[in-house]
Amino acid sequence: MARIGISRPFRPVPLTVTVAVGAVGALLLTALAPGSATADPTPRPVTREGSPLGADRAATSPEAAAERALGDAPSPAPGGSGDNGRGYPRERKLDVPPANSADKSIKLGLTPYHGIAPKLNALQRIGDRVSVEVAGRSAGGHQLYLVTVTAPESARETARQTRMRERIESDPARAAKDGAIKSSYKTPVFVNNNIHGNEWEGTDAALQLIERLAKAKDRSSRDLLARNRLYFNITTNPDGRIAGTRANANGFDLNRDFITASQPEARAVRRIAVDKQPAVMIDLHGYVNGTLIEPTTPPHGENYEYDLFLKNSYANALGMEAAIKDLGYTEEKDGVRPPVIPFRDQQEGWDDWPPIFTPQYMPFHGAVATHTIEFPMQVNNGEYESQPTAELRRRAAINVDIAGAAMRATLDYTDRHRTSVIADQIEVFRRGATGAAQVPVSEETVPGVPGIGPEDVYTTEFPRAYVIPASGGRQRSAAAAARLVDHLVANDVRVERAGHGFRLGGRTYPKGSYVVDMHQPKRGLAHVMLADGRDISDKVSTMYDISGWSLGRLWGASVDSVERGDLGGVHGRTVRAASRVGYVAPHGNLRLRLDDPREIAALNSLLGQGVSVRRDRDGSAVVPSSARRAAAVAAKKYDVAFDATKAKGGAALHRTRVAAAVTPGELFALREMNFDVVPVSTAVLNSGFDWRTADALFVSAGLDRSKLNAAARAGLDRFLAGGGGLVGRGRAGAALNADAGLLAVEAVQGNGDANGVVRVVNAGGTVTGGAPGHSFVYAPSWFTGLGPGVRVEQKYGGGSPLVSGHWRAMEDGSGGPADAAGRASVVSGSAGGADVVLFGTEPLFRDHPKGAFPQVGRALLSVGR
Repeated sequence: MARIGISRPFRPVPLTVTVAVGAVGALLLTALAPGSATADPTPRPVTREGSPLGADRAATSPEAAAERALGDAPSPAPGGSGDNGRGYPRERKLDVPPANSADKSIKLGLTPYHGIAPKLNALQRIGDRVSVEVAGRSAGGHQLYLVTVTAPESARETARQTRMRERIESDPARAAKDGAIKSSYKTPVFVNNNIHGNEWEGTDAALQLIERLAKAKDRSSRDLLARNRLYFNITTNPDGRIAGTRANANGFDLNRDFITASQPEARAVRRIAVDKQPAVMIDLHGYVNGTLIEPTTPPHGENYEYDLFLKNSYANALGMEAAIKDLGYTEEKDGVRPPVIPFRDQQEGWDDWPPIFTPQYMPFHGAVATHTIEFPMQVNNGEYESQPTAELRRRAAINVDIAGAAMRATLDYTDRHRTSVIADQIEVFRRGATGAAQVPVSEETVPGVPGIGPEDVYTTEFPRAYVIPASGGRQRSAAAAARLVDHLVANDVRVERAGHGFRLGGRTYPKGSYVVDMHQPKRGLAHVMLADGRDISDKVSTMYDISGWSLGRLWGASVDSVERGDLGGVHGRTVRAASRVGYVAPHGNLRLRLDDPREIAALNSLLGQGVSVRRDRDGSAVVPSSARRAAAVAAKKYDVAFDATKAKGGAALHRTRVAAAVTPGELFALREMNFDVVPVSTAVLNSGFDWRTADALFVSAGLDRSKLNAAARAGLDRFLAGGGGLVGRGRAGAALNADAGLLAVEAVQGNGDANGVVRVVNAGGTVTGGAPGHSFVYAPSWFTGLGPGVRVEQKYGGGSPLVSGHWRAMEDGSGGPADAAGRASVVSGSAGGADVVLFGTEPLFRDHPKGAFPQVGRALLSVGR
């Protein structure tokens, strides 16, 4: 399931709404015969990475999946239509995967992954409405199928549609007056299915709807497809669909990845968002009984044009609610409770604050109605194993039916309101392009949505621009700046590179600095990525997931917010990619700073080739002049700079082989930094592990020394006593340190629900040299009672260290940010023969806080034997 809300009435009077269903809805809203038995409607608790996952389960994803994800082709440059001069339909014969009898869909009576391609091949042969393209590949190597259903178009008409779509974004003032857009632009609707692999049914509902539309002969269906383009991502997570897991082959929850886009599936959806520019989208999930239909409870994302969004999302939610009720399912007869709309029916706990979820990311690309839909009847996890097959299939059929009703109601809403929906999308882009103020929601600004109160009002002040200074001067890391610019461009944010030095906001910037003009159509996306964010701890008592995520603070680049100023002196040119920063000084020894994960990856590549490298006092790496040719290859491959240095360095660095009992995000980040990683866990060690294959142990999840058998415990202790290093993170890492009697510290656990961006003070040196002044926490901890020889590598900032996110004290008053202020967040030392580094922060969380990655990389290199 995607999220769990708190079932507490928010609005004082329950609403009874009658929704008229138009001609298209009357055609499409057709129910299957319901079952008769009663199902257990109680939803399961949410699983979040780092919280209950961390205590007893370590990531085990294969290295090949990480290689596929890291090697995935980047998104095309903004403005690419993908049309290639072709009209519709575009028949493509898909390769059919081998049959897999272990596919978990089969038990539910649903379509296994290997059965999707044959169905799509057959559907393309029905008439002239269905086209299929491969949108990408999953981390596990499976194809992602994007289906377009629309009336036939000549190549000329498709080109005209593309021009209109581009005008809506690039010239919204002109688009608002364009009669052709009003009369003939096809409204793009996007249906995203099965992003959580063990929430299957959206895929089958989409296949059924596509077939119905392909075969329909009536006037209403013809008109629907003449006025709209319908895009179906058939299964966003084929890896999980096959395996019956929420996550993909890398262990990632893809519906948490949209601000980071670490996984190829998320990047494929990002490309769809940029290239297709959906005005309406729905995302099909399970399982919450009754069916949960967004819009959400507060807090609402402050970077949206929320008045336009709420107007359309609430109205469409009412239509979906009516359509689902019309199916005739009841709690008494079928175990199906009535639908729930959180904005209307709940107080908090199901928010749309972070842009990490698909429906919360899509509005930044112009979608004015987006929804998570949660089917009611649970068929995954324990229910999958405990329920009879017949009962599972009964439940799955109900879920398919409900998913279909939600899809059809959405198409009906879009078709009946296509003119106003497109006008609202244009207005989103117009406000961004002109720097217009946001419109706070109220019953006056959003008529037809009752119960709006001050608790629903979230807006922000957009700066005039952001500047990412050129390398040198105040730029911390050229590699980090280039990565951040490339990420912004891949998200269709417009970035300019200054051809001359300029002065802006009272500061002087050198030639080559990057400028993000916030008078642009997608200003909301630029701001949600680059801004600090906000401390919302006092707004609600609970948040579903992360509440802070700033790329401007966490990705390692220096980023300046310019509140006001004249950009006329910038003289910039729009970039399609950041300038390359790879460089090797022509003479002398070379310094690799190790302030960026790409630099760690380059170092590990050199060490793997046997290059002699030494550590300098600030933790950077000194490469001898004799290795200049190898450095040149690494500089080009990893786009990093090797500067000249007179230093000779101190201790030799060696390739560190890491045994890792960590979360999926951490395992992926270690591989991103090119470490040689072997996943381990309590079970792996109890089965027998050859410690000769490891130089360091990294523990944050799934390894408990007290649960090791005698032989495994003895093997671990011998490894540590013999000079094997330990890097620990969070509760599991601190517990292993204490149980093994190593570093003399007391780990203090803060509020387990807290998360966000925090201020930190770095000591510099081997571990935190060059580290940014901000880090990320999730269930934060800190260290007190520091014994002799324990070094504080980093501590939380004074006062309240939280910059953005949600961090309250616990009910007894402890565990809040005030308790953490000034306390050690990262410590190191030597004890019992082992070098140890312990983290109370989350420097690798979900592969996101890139600027903090090197702290772990440096730690592993420093403790390895």
